[in-house]
Order: sequence, then C-alpha cells, then structure tokens
Amino acid sequence: MDIKKIHFIGIGGIGISGLARYIQSLGIEVSGSDVAASCSTKYLESLGVKINIPHNKNAITDPSLVIHSAIIKDDNIEIQTAKEKGIKVLSRKETLKMILGDKIVFSVCGAHGKSSTTAMLSAILNKYNAIIGAESKEFGSNVRIKQSNNIVFEADESDGSFLNSNPYCAIVTNAEPEHMEYYNYDIDLFHKAYINFLSQAKIRVINAEDEFLSTLKLDSTRLHPNKDIKNVRYFLKDNEPFSSFSLFNNDKFIGEFEVWGFGLHTATNASLAILASLNELNVDTIKHNLLNYKGIKKRFDIICNDKCVMIDDYAHHPTEIRSTLDSLKQYAKLKQLGTLSVIWQPHKYSRTIHNIDEFSKCFSGVDKLIILPVWRANEEPIDIDFDGYFRKYLPIFADEINRSGNKLEILKDNKILDVLDSGLIVGFGAGDITYQLRGAI
Repeated sequence: MDIKKIHFIGIGGIGISGLARYIQSLGIEVSGSDVAASCSTKYLESLGVKINIPHNKNAITDPSLVIHSAIIKDDNIEIQTAKEKGIKVLSRKETLKMILGDKIVFSVCGAHGKSSTTAMLSAILNKYNAIIGAESKEFGSNVRIKQSNNIVFEADESDGSFLNSNPYCAIVTNAEPEHMEYYNYDIDLFHKAYINFLSQAKIRVINAEDEFLSTLKLDSTRLHPNKDIKNVRYFLKDNEPFSSFSLFNNDKFIGEFEVWGFGLHTATNASLAILASLNELNVDTIKHNLLNYKGIKKRFDIICNDKCVMIDDYAHHPTEIRSTLDSLKQYAKLKQLGTLSVIWQPHKYSRTIHNIDEFSKCFSGVDKLIILPVWRANEEPIDIDFDGYFRKYLPIFADEINRSGNKLEILKDNKILDVLDSGLIVGFGAGDITYQLRGAI
C-alpha cells in the first residue's frame, strides 16, 4: 500500500478504530477525529495517534487519504476540507477492498453473534491478525496484530461492506433480516447480498437452521445446532460462566469442547468457529486455544460481582435479548442470585416499532423491568405506546440510571424512583446505557 498517512473521520467508532489500528501496524501514519472522546480514542492516543476532538478543518493537514465511518455525512467539515485540497476521500466500506484485497480473510457476519464468533475464532486461530467489532477480553482490544497474511475479520452486513471483505472462509451465524433500510426493505436484495458474500469464499461455514441459510445450495459446512450440539452443560469455573458440549457434523463426532459463556447460542457460535478452524489446526489445538476466549466487552459483561451482580449486554434485538435472558436465568440459578432486574434502553425508533410485538414478549420471567427512553441514533421520534405493550410487566419508566458504588439509582425527573442493589441486574442496549451502568467512560 503506497500511502504514507491516513486520516480517519469518526475514528472512535468500534469498526473504524480497529481499521485505524491495523493500518498503523502496517507502518502507515494515522490521525483521526471524532465528535467526543471515548475509550477507543483514548486507546489510540496512547499508541501515538493524533486525535482531534471535535471535527475541525485544521485536522486535515497532509494525509494521502481520508477515510470516514458510515455515520459521517458529506457535509462534514473535514470531508469538505479534504475535497477542497484534492485529497482522496473514501468510506470505510470502500476502503476494505484496498486493505483486505491481498489477505487470507476469515470473514464472519450475521445479524446476531458475529462479534462473539469472531472473537472465538481469533482465540482459536491465535497466530492470525484479528479485527473485531467489539473488545476481546482475551487481549484487551478489538485488534490483534501478528506477523501473518491471514486475518480474522468481523464483516458488517448493515451497510453491505461485508461484500468487500475478500472472504477466503465465510462464516455466517444467521441471516435474520436486520438493517433493512440499507436494502430498501427488499428481502430479495438482502438475501442476494448474503449469497454474493458466500459465493466469494473458497470455504463456507453456515448455521443451517437459519430459515434462509437452510435453503442455500452452495457447497458449505453446515451446522445444525439442535442436532449437532449435544450434552450441553453449564458450570462455573473460577466464578466464571462456562459451557461444555459435544460437537458432531454430518453425524461424525468432532470432539468435546469448553467455552466461556452460557446458552445454546454460545455453543452455536463456538461450533461455527471450530468448524471454520478444522482446515487450519487439529482438534486438540482448537480445544486448547478456545479456552483463551474470555468473552467480549458489552456481551454478558460482568461489571460488578459483589452483593449484587451487574451485567452489561449489547443485545438490542428481541432474538438477542431472549437468548441472553435464557443464559442469565441459568447463571442466576447457579449463583443463587435471587431476583432478576432488567434495564432496557430501546435502540432506534425504527427497530423498536418494527419489532415491538416481539420485544413485548421478551421479558417473561423478569422480576423487575425498567424501561429507559429510546436511544434515537439520529432518528426522528416516533410515538410508541410502551405502557400499553409492556403493562403486563408493571415496568418502571425512567429517564436514566446512576451508578453509585455497587448499586444503581433509577431516576425520573431527577428523583430516585428505585434503587437496585441485590440479585442479578442486567442492562440491555446499544446506546449510552453502557456508560450509565459503568458510571464513566
């Protein structure tokens, strides 16, 4: 890559921060900007990356190329300045072909579970580079740098960029319709994108119990979780949640495995990663390396383990919330935690209203439900009858939560409505709930 310096606009985003770190490892100078400081920007600054907060035309000095995240629009002052100076500007999506075009890429995508599956696969293939859409607790980052031409990469279907990831091995966890606005709400166009993605790859590994993936005629390694994953057992090891299971494929016994986390979805993600690794490593090495997986930040992320247990979870779709709650109930039972309290911050009006019936069914068995305002994500508000849909749970409608030591204060109009300080407490959402739960960046 004959480029000396790249400037990243929106560098704090988890996807583009990973790309920036990887680019820096290639010996290319990197700078960036964002609207506010974050964990990602602070980490990059610690690596010597010059970060401008907020966006400023003076941030565009002499880069060879400017790359921006999907959320950045053409009227951004830095994009305009770069174009005025004749500097090439590309979206992250457009850049992937340039960056991954000559790499052997193990590309993971899907509506749910792709970050966990990518982190599990990177734990197994631990000699390869990795770029993940979340922070792996194994190495404390969303990027791992190795001296290898191989890379484990979390691909993104939300903007079609997975089609530019140059997959050698394509892994699809599921293809439930999500981000349909990008596909003009055309299910055929959405499905065609997945077919194109898989068709690019030499090796394909799919969850064959997915409604759409099960219909594909492409030659693939097919996992049938309810048939191929047997003898699932949940236990605590050093006070951490683990699952053990037997894995079969085409009625052939692959082996017995252990993985961090609870739930059939965890065993399914691990099984997809295992099947994708069989051409690279022997089964004993895969077993050993999988144990290095310690979970990822904001997925079943235990942030307090004292009188109460607090868990931060990124789940923001009914399927994800339902699966995680099943795991949490197993965890609460083993830990004898008593009550289960859920704080839900709906993410985006469009997603919430589109899935409102399923969301209204998600919280069965929850002892206390707190509902926060919708995280808008730049959308215009839509009137949603939360009280009507969720009345059966007797929810508490709050403005925000405040972390105070090992307890959470539930606030409405600056008054404390309730205090959570015992049992199992989980926060669901992809907005700023993670910072409210943690009490700081």
